[in-house]
Amino acid sequence: MEIKAVDVAKLRKMTGAGMMDCKKALVEANGDYERAKEIIKEKGKLIAAKRADRETSEGAAIAKVNGNKGVIVALGCETDFVAKNDEFQALANAIADAAIANLPADKEALMACTLADGRTVEAAVTEQSGKTGEKHQVVAYETIEAPYIQTYMHKITGKLAAMVGFNKEFDEQVAKGVVMQVASMNPVAVSSESVPQEVIDNELKTATEKTKEELVLKAVQAELQKAGINPAHVDSEDHIESNQAKGWITAEQAAQAREIIARVSAEKAGNLPEQMVANIAKGRLQKFFKEQTLEEQGYQMGDGKTAVKDVIKAADKEAKILCFKRVSLTDKAQINKQNRRVIIYDSPIFIYHSYLLFPLLLAQQIYFLRSLTITSALYNSLAFTLRESCFAEQRIAGLFAQRYVICLFLNCAPKVGHNIRSYEKK
Repeated sequence: MEIKAVDVAKLRKMTGAGMMDCKKALVEANGDYERAKEIIKEKGKLIAAKRADRETSEGAAIAKVNGNKGVIVALGCETDFVAKNDEFQALANAIADAAIANLPADKEALMACTLADGRTVEAAVTEQSGKTGEKHQVVAYETIEAPYIQTYMHKITGKLAAMVGFNKEFDEQVAKGVVMQVASMNPVAVSSESVPQEVIDNELKTATEKTKEELVLKAVQAELQKAGINPAHVDSEDHIESNQAKGWITAEQAAQAREIIARVSAEKAGNLPEQMVANIAKGRLQKFFKEQTLEEQGYQMGDGKTAVKDVIKAADKEAKILCFKRVSLTDKAQINKQNRRVIIYDSPIFIYHSYLLFPLLLAQQIYFLRSLTITSALYNSLAFTLRESCFAEQRIAGLFAQRYVICLFLNCAPKVGHNIRSYEKK
């Protein structure tokens, strides 16, 4: 049977699939449009099955609010080319509309919800996968309920959304600032009281171990210095061997250093003051609460020092944060460590990244940004882009709370700066 171009165009309009896919489906179905549509749907299921192990770090995160209820839906795909497609964006919004209308209990229930066009979410996602040839999936679905809800969706990447629930309506700008705080700083909980006990236990354990290691190291370094040996020359077995080969230390000093390290480490580890260790560890835990809980964090839309809870209190003494949710597709992305490097200069801060071109940085803007003193709003926007590009951890994004000059460079070294420290994404 001869398949005409008009037939292919008609099926393409009905399904949104590619021209060749439509032609092949019509040939296989002998011109039967309904059968051809089923073939295209089956192809979508096959693609979804074949690409099940693919990462979906691109896509769209959509936040919706209806009264005292809010939802975030993240629809993922493999490439930004597909993510920017109007049909993909429309599907993501349609799923979010279904979610806010039906408020399903979980992601599995969401997949069974019906869209406005009569398809289930699961069927629509599978069909879209067949059209694009990429894996599509609902990566996340979150809900909150509160008397007053503010939302934020990152406009540059479209892959980050957050929402915060308050006990009452109050200053809109402050509320928006708080939800932007959640987006940029990714806190673990509202307050120290709401941090999961498992997280607290892990942080306290890590702080205790780190404290013990530092106290032992301090004792070892003091003993090495007494013996006239530079601790930096013998801080690892590799350094001992390489520095001995260079003639920086003698064989006798190398042997003496090994003996000191082994003896003092064992002695100090067995005689650490438990109360001191516990107090230092508790101090580190309190620092964790200050940096990682929303109410205690420095308010990024202000001076970066005033706690979020104090900013809210100044706006309305009765207003409180009840809950928040944050979804970022890039949090799940696999990072190529070789192509993700951040070099930080203590004053000012410079960011260098060799292969990623920020959407924010058009070619004509690069020279301008080299000498620009960033305002509060702009440096927070840059911090969002930095986090969403997934090559800096939260503690690096936190540095943007300080009013520094920020310059971004592509494939070039900064002109000025000092106290170079490099950070590789783990």
